[in-house]
Amino acid sequence: MVKKTGTTVVQIIVIALITFFMGEIALRIYNHYSPSFVFYDASYNRFRGKPFADHWNFKLNSQGFKDKEFSEEKGDAYRILGIGDSFAFGVVPYQYNYLTLIESQLRPRHPGVEVYNMGIPSIGPEDYLSILVHEGLAFQPDMVLLSFFIGNDFKESRKRKLLEYSYVASLLRHLINLQTRYEGAVANSKAEYCDDCPNFAREHYLKIESKRSAIYLEENERFPAQLDRAVHYLNQIKMISDSLGIDFVVAVLPDEVQVSRDLWRDVRRAHFVDTEEREWDLVRPNRLLAEELNRLGIDHVDLYEHFADELAPRLYKPRDSHWNIAGNQLAADVLGDYILQHLENKSRL
Repeated sequence: MVKKTGTTVVQIIVIALITFFMGEIALRIYNHYSPSFVFYDASYNRFRGKPFADHWNFKLNSQGFKDKEFSEEKGDAYRILGIGDSFAFGVVPYQYNYLTLIESQLRPRHPGVEVYNMGIPSIGPEDYLSILVHEGLAFQPDMVLLSFFIGNDFKESRKRKLLEYSYVASLLRHLINLQTRYEGAVANSKAEYCDDCPNFAREHYLKIESKRSAIYLEENERFPAQLDRAVHYLNQIKMISDSLGIDFVVAVLPDEVQVSRDLWRDVRRAHFVDTEEREWDLVRPNRLLAEELNRLGIDHVDLYEHFADELAPRLYKPRDSHWNIAGNQLAADVLGDYILQHLENKSRL
């Protein structure tokens, strides 16, 4: 009986191993021909949209960007490249995205303005530089408008986790996350957009914000190195832009925890119970970043004060960290006014 049981266990293990390795081979072949963000890729293209994929009521262009088709033909246009992460890509429908709105708001005064949205979710400063060099410069931009998100653009490059070496494990983790962490629509396709629907489960969203919030602690010893690293890549973009006569503007985007006192309180209660309020400085990253950008002569617009206005309506989607329709509109108004003034000043020269 014992011998029979042992044989059965061995058979189960062998079958499981064979199934696992066959699954690995099948998923690697599939990912080779149809890449998916589920599986690790060091390239900034991991989370890039698929060409002509549906996103709410809009189809991505042939390069996987959430915009109309790009053209290298320029003529007399004043072309702006909008580079950034998921904020630039946008969780709202195309017509409500702040980069789309900036273009429509500038054109009555400057009909030749074009804004190309080159946002890709889950990328950072090093990738912003890569996108500009490898793809953006080919469009002969007159301005690079870079959206720098305080929430995670100071983070170091994401290192590959042990689990991510296995495609089977990566897929299982993704499926589990879909069931346990998300409440909203994950695959947008042609679904109807909901501006008031939460995306993440509450506990998971607080965990996301808690991981980002360490940069607001005054005693955080890692932040100076993270700041230096981010500024290094911004300065590289500045030098390239200057050498080619391209205007460069950094839009500094606040995280929701910076502007929502309720969210900040909930994050502290859930994950920072041993800290005192006096240990926190929610604008410290903005202030130190501004000092570095000023030192390097990089034009920038910080949206913090505009989004922290207590009289403003809700500007972020519930439990999502991205702007809702109103937030995109406010960003477009502020950045559009700044760019309009910039163009007016250039026309006087």
